[in-house]
Amino acid sequence: MSLSQTAFLLATLTAGGGTMGYIRTGSIPSVAAGCTVGALYALGGYRIQQKQQYGVELALLASVVLAGSSIPRAIKTQKTLPIGLSLLAGFGLWTFGTAMSEGKNKVL
Repeated sequence: MSLSQTAFLLATLTAGGGTMGYIRTGSIPSVAAGCTVGALYALGGYRIQQKQQYGVELALLASVVLAGSSIPRAIKTQKTLPIGLSLLAGFGLWTFGTAMSEGKNKVL
């Protein structure tokens, strides 16, 4: 799976998850956070796909934001949703962090 496809997948999962959180509980913070993080992933994926600068960095930023909000909740509550979000964030951190360290963020 390419970096752009990974970013688009994470965008779909986070935005979809935020929307589902709103539908199930009426939580406006869930939809706002999910769609914001999803938009960062989507923009990063688009920029990676178009070989523009800062695509990998945007996707990595989305992962940092997601990790920063979900990991403390996962540790505190031990609930399934924050743990799942933490796993998504960890996957994004690993994928886009590795891409940055290998220099795949350079525009060709």
